[in-house]
Amino acid sequence: MAFRINHIHLKASDPRKTAEWYEKAFKFKIVGDETRVFGDRFIRCQSEDGGIAVNISGARTNERLGPGDAMPHHGLEHFGFDSEHLETDIARLEGFGAKLLEGPIQNPGGARIAFLRAPDDTRVELVERPKAI
Repeated sequence: MAFRINHIHLKASDPRKTAEWYEKAFKFKIVGDETRVFGDRFIRCQSEDGGIAVNISGARTNERLGPGDAMPHHGLEHFGFDSEHLETDIARLEGFGAKLLEGPIQNPGGARIAFLRAPDDTRVELVERPKAI
């Protein structure tokens, strides 16, 4: 069996508010909202194309969450989204409260990228692929 990514899981102090941000920002669809047996609110989201599941939950009963870190670090550092036009998407996301951290950066002979701080101090990347000539 080939391995594929099953889901991305984000932790949030207010899972619904965070899910609604991604719904506005990246057209996620909220497909479930429940309190699990672990005591956490658990929101299931789907990317616009249905290709990836993103789960957003709060702390479980008696669980203490550490702070987020939108800066470069070891471990899962960020996740990326395709962008048709970086400057347009950066301005749109900043309008929703995201903060530009880096970029736009032109990779020689490749994509342009930018990194932003999203809710809960999550680092996201926008990727604008080169236009076909």
